[in-house]
This record gives sequence, structure tokens and C-alpha cells, in this order.
Amino acid sequence: MDKDLLHRLQEAALVKNNQHTAKIQHLTPPPIQKPYPDGAQLLPLPEPDFLEDHQVSFLELMELRSTVREYSAASLTLKELSYLLWCTQGIKMVLPAGATKRTVPSAGARNAFETYLYIDKVEGVAPGLYRFLAVEHALLPVKLGEDVKEWLAPGFNKLNMYRDSAVTFIWAAVLERMEYYFGGRALQYLYLDAGHVCQNLYLAAYTIDTGVCAIGHFNDNELNQLLGLDGESEFAVYAAHAGKVR
Repeated sequence: MDKDLLHRLQEAALVKNNQHTAKIQHLTPPPIQKPYPDGAQLLPLPEPDFLEDHQVSFLELMELRSTVREYSAASLTLKELSYLLWCTQGIKMVLPAGATKRTVPSAGARNAFETYLYIDKVEGVAPGLYRFLAVEHALLPVKLGEDVKEWLAPGFNKLNMYRDSAVTFIWAAVLERMEYYFGGRALQYLYLDAGHVCQNLYLAAYTIDTGVCAIGHFNDNELNQLLGLDGESEFAVYAAHAGKVR
């Protein structure tokens, strides 16, 4: 890494240089979720209160959690997808100043991610690109059709996992949400938070016989462009493939 760039990032992240953030100035916080068009046809997900409680030994979970790179042709159920989304970004409580308490920890409870999903094999769900609306606990169709799979493929490198998985999760950061509270420290917190989210996906997936492979090596510019993100105020941070274990 370029040492000058590293030093500039470290300097920008120092607490002493972030004493005049938008929060401290009592400015209006950004919304907790990106808006979507009026009249959009949402796909409701099974409510968290009605999801099955999967019993598992904690020590077994720690020992047997692993990365899975090969998946069967079996589909996930809509209830299973709902379970994974709840465990990774479910909202437990809306707090003041644009914060939310969710099923994963986040610096300042900012929870700055939007979850995009390429869904290929989920029962009752048309293949395509969706965005998870955590507030409504529903899916917002972004681009549907059998051709979406190849259209989105340039965003990834390991295409065998992408093509075989049932669902690909993509977590995109809305920088303003984290920057509002932390200023120049926002970037480092976004990447830490992404780790919390993906680890929850690994653990939750294990309980429903689903494998996960985290993806940090993707084609940033291509993926951001395909998702309609500008790469500066919003950008993909992390991704993961998931599918039923063979």
C-alpha cells in the first residue's frame, strides 16, 4: 500500500480530527434506509416472529463453521432466506438520530449497509436482483429475468461459485450514514461492520444446512456500476455466496 495514502487515511481517522461531525453540529441525520419508488411491488418476507428457532450447540457451531465453495442444485425456501436476512440485518429497534439496533453490532448503531441480493434458487421467487428493505422486512425487485445472472457476472471473479449458489449477498455502504457520526473514521468502521454482518450469515446459514463463501475480491467498478452506485457516496464493501450444502 502507498505509505503516503496510508498516513493520510490514518490522519483523517484520528478522533481529534473528528470533533465537528454532522451529529455534533446537530444536523439532520440521513435516513436509515434508501428510499424506493412509490407504488413499488414489494415481496413480503415471512415475519421474524414466525421463523423457526433452530437449536444448535454453540461449541459445535464454532467448531464446524467453515467456508463452503460448492453447492447443490437445491433451492432455499423463502422462509430460510427471510431467516438469513433477519440474522444479518434485521431491525430490532429504531433509535433517535438515524440509528437502528439490529441483529449485528455496528459502530454508533449506524448500520450503514444496504443489502443487495442476486437470487437464483429460492422457492417462489423469480430470479433477479433485489434489495432487502430491512424496515419493511421485504424484498424490492431491482432487475428481474433469466438474463440478470449473466448481466451481473462481470462484478465477480470466481464465477463457478456465483453461478452455482442459490443467493449472492452484496453489502453496499451508504457512506453518509456512518460519516454523520464519525467523520473521517467512517471508512474503517464500515469494513469492520461488514465483518460482523458476514459472520452472522455464516453462523445462521450453518443452522439450516446452507453453505457460505465470503467474497472480498470482486470487481469494484463493475459491481458498483451494475448496482447503480456511484462508487463514492455508495459502494460495495463485501459479498457472499450461499447455497444448500451438497
